[in-house]
Amino acid sequence: MKLNIIKRALISVADKTKLDLLLPLLKKFHVEIISSGKTYKIIKNKNFDCVEVANYTGFPEMLSGRLKTLHPKIHAGILNIRSNKKHKKDLKNLNIPNIDLVIVNFYPFEKILEKNNKFEKLIENIDIGGPTLIRAAAKNFKDVVVISDPNDYQNLVKEMKLHDGSTSIEFRKKMSAKAFGYSAYYDSVIANYFNKKNNIQFPKRKTIHGNLIDELRYGENPHQKSSLYSTNGNSLFNEIHGKKLSYNNYNDIYSAINILESLKKKQSTVIIKHANPCGVSIEKNALESYKSALHCDPISAFGGVLAINSTISKKLANEINKNFFEVIISNGFSIDALKIFKKRKNIKLINIKKFKIKMEESYNFLGNVFLTQEIDDLEINENKFKLPTKIKPTKNQIQSLKLAFKICKFVKSNAIVLVNNKSTIGIGAGQPSRLDSCKIASDKALNFVPEKIAGAVAASDAFFPFSDGIEELISKGIKAIIQPGGSINDKEVIKSANDAGITMILSGTRHFKH
Repeated sequence: MKLNIIKRALISVADKTKLDLLLPLLKKFHVEIISSGKTYKIIKNKNFDCVEVANYTGFPEMLSGRLKTLHPKIHAGILNIRSNKKHKKDLKNLNIPNIDLVIVNFYPFEKILEKNNKFEKLIENIDIGGPTLIRAAAKNFKDVVVISDPNDYQNLVKEMKLHDGSTSIEFRKKMSAKAFGYSAYYDSVIANYFNKKNNIQFPKRKTIHGNLIDELRYGENPHQKSSLYSTNGNSLFNEIHGKKLSYNNYNDIYSAINILESLKKKQSTVIIKHANPCGVSIEKNALESYKSALHCDPISAFGGVLAINSTISKKLANEINKNFFEVIISNGFSIDALKIFKKRKNIKLINIKKFKIKMEESYNFLGNVFLTQEIDDLEINENKFKLPTKIKPTKNQIQSLKLAFKICKFVKSNAIVLVNNKSTIGIGAGQPSRLDSCKIASDKALNFVPEKIAGAVAASDAFFPFSDGIEELISKGIKAIIQPGGSINDKEVIKSANDAGITMILSGTRHFKH
């Protein structure tokens, strides 16, 4: 395909960084520059020739700057097919020259939104001319170059130098795809904002936007490609040591942080393996909290993700270092702790002191359809507890039951969580049978902390369909159980609890996690 020499460029950018990379090149190839507003002033202040849009079109900017580039002379110059004789004739009759290069990025709606600015300011940061320009240029990629990302300026420079003032069709196609993606992302952010503003939870057309943060080494398995995207800017936690994080690392890390944030305790410890917690503790002493969480299931903890809701001291670091964790997350590391951990080349250290998860919806993709739902952030209401058994729970039992039930929310169903005081002692996860989860949780407790199971409590994420599950727990020493209730066999289950002389709470809240 014949290369078209770039003779005329339109530049209108909100992000005015890196223009110095382009302007000397455009001058070298004698490219006429058209621009408007602050972009025009900056180009002129840098002592480069530039034609103001109003002078180019013969039509002044109006409506306080809302209307600048939406003009037939500009869009005809971009959209015409250079090889089309009728298009050529139309432009010749109207004395409209070609525009061969469009460099545009949009008003920063997303950044303004993140700063919680007033509605009126947000509205004025919805770009109209910019998206129209880049969509026109992207559509006509055979003849026009569109650059929507300042990071591509250097690539444009290389292309024009390589092709003596033109670009390859391959380059124009890539820039076109990028421009359409940029425009779609921008519109998606605005659409989702308006949906939220108007309490439209499930709109007829659902758009999900994301910024590419990183291309990962691979997905869940080496043969799967994988990338990380962010839906709210590029804010991530602070990786301070270790090799690149993997798909599975991120899955586990976010599971750990979610649990930490729900616990709201400074010394909380969470250990994650394959996105399931295998140990949780809220002991007030950070060292005891870590030890208690580890003792819940030290075998599963090997190679897992450790998250601690406090600064890790030298003493705690020495204790942690006795075991192997692939990732360690905390609200900070002492200088001595960093020295200890950094002796292990591949261990990944993450500081989350300034990081908060922003979650409003969850998605599950099922081929060419997807499910969406609200985040399960419901806190159980103690005032709504039903106490159907003869023996009522003590104050300490209630606190332990609430912790166990809270952890259930983060365990794959069917979920059974055993707690003694302020720490988990057994977790049964992801079983098709609730009875199996009961056996796994109690067997783990008997295996690793048998001294703590007598008098411990248990939580179930959903109701017990039969009494066999609670009978399994009772046989191992459990003295109190919390579960949603709602089974047709509730009377049978409650009778088994009464016969065994234990207490049971019906929470009325289910926490399935598939």
